[in-house]
Amino acid sequence: MAPQIQQVLSREAISRTYATIRPYIRRTPLVEIDGADFGLASGTISLKLELLQHTGSFKARGAFTNLLVREIPSAGVVAASGGNHGVAVAFAAQKLGVPATIFVPTVSSQAKVDRIRGYGAQLVITGDRYDDALNASREWAAQSGAMPIHAYDQIETLLGASTTGLEFEEQAPDLDTLLIACGGGGLIGGIAAWYGGRIRIVGVEPELCPTLAMAMDAGKPVDAPSSGVAADSLAPRQVGELMFPLAQAYIDHVVLVPDQAILDAQKALWTTLRILAEPGGAAAFSALLSGAYRPEPGERVGVLVCGGNTTAVSL
Repeated sequence: MAPQIQQVLSREAISRTYATIRPYIRRTPLVEIDGADFGLASGTISLKLELLQHTGSFKARGAFTNLLVREIPSAGVVAASGGNHGVAVAFAAQKLGVPATIFVPTVSSQAKVDRIRGYGAQLVITGDRYDDALNASREWAAQSGAMPIHAYDQIETLLGASTTGLEFEEQAPDLDTLLIACGGGGLIGGIAAWYGGRIRIVGVEPELCPTLAMAMDAGKPVDAPSSGVAADSLAPRQVGELMFPLAQAYIDHVVLVPDQAILDAQKALWTTLRILAEPGGAAAFSALLSGAYRPEPGERVGVLVCGGNTTAVSL
C-alpha cells in the first residue's frame, strides 16, 4: 500500500488540494519564540497556530476538501468525531448549504458539542469513545444515504490535513524537526507525506493513549487504550490504515508524554503567549517542555499547535 498512498498524496496532489480549499480556509500564522522564555535551551522555536483555523482546529481543511471534491447526495453528510472533526464538518456543511449529522461520544468536551450545535448540524451523542460514535454514524449512513466523512482514514481528509505542512514549509523553510500530536494520524500522516522525509517528523502522544506508538511497535495498527486529558482528540482505538504506511516511511519516532506535562504546556502557552490551546493542541509543545524530546544544539524545531476548542478561559 505504501507506494500507492504516497503517490496519491504527492506534493502535486497536495498543492492542487490547497488551491481548491484556499478560499475557504485561513492561512494560519506562525510565531517564532525564544526557547529560553520557557526554560529551554533549544533557541528559536517555530509555532504554527493552527488553533486559529476556522472552527478552532486543522480539521476544517479536511472537511472542506471532502465537501468540495466529492459528490454530495441529497441526504447530506455524516461524520463521527471526538469533537473537532465534527465541528469542522458542521461548519463546512453550513457554509456550503449541505445537511450534516454529527455523532460524538460522551467524552467530547462541552466546547465542541456547543460549536457543533451552533453550526446547525444534527448532533447525536452516543457511546463512551470515538469508535462507538463511528459505528453509530455508519449505521446512519446506511439508513439515510448520507455520505460519510471519516475523521482521518480517508484520502480527502488526509489531503486536506497535508496542506498544513505545505503552509508550514512556506512559513518556516529551514526546519530540521517538526513535532506533531497524533490521534488517528490524519494530520501527522498528511504532513509527513508533504515533507516526504526531507525533515525529521516526530509524533507526540499522551501516555494514556499511545495509539501510533503501539502501531509502530507492532508493525500495524492495533487497538490501544484511550483515556486522559486529551481523550476527546487524541484517542481513537487505532490509527488509520491509510496513514500507517506514511508513518512507517516518514515518521522518525513517537514520544509519549504524561497528562501533567500536557496540562503544564497548556498553562505555559497561555501564561507566556496568551495562546489558549486545548490539551490535544498543547501536546506537541509538551514534548519540548517535559524533555520527552530534546533537540540537539542548533536544531531548528517547529511545533504545531493544532487545536483550541476548550471551555477553559483562564489557566
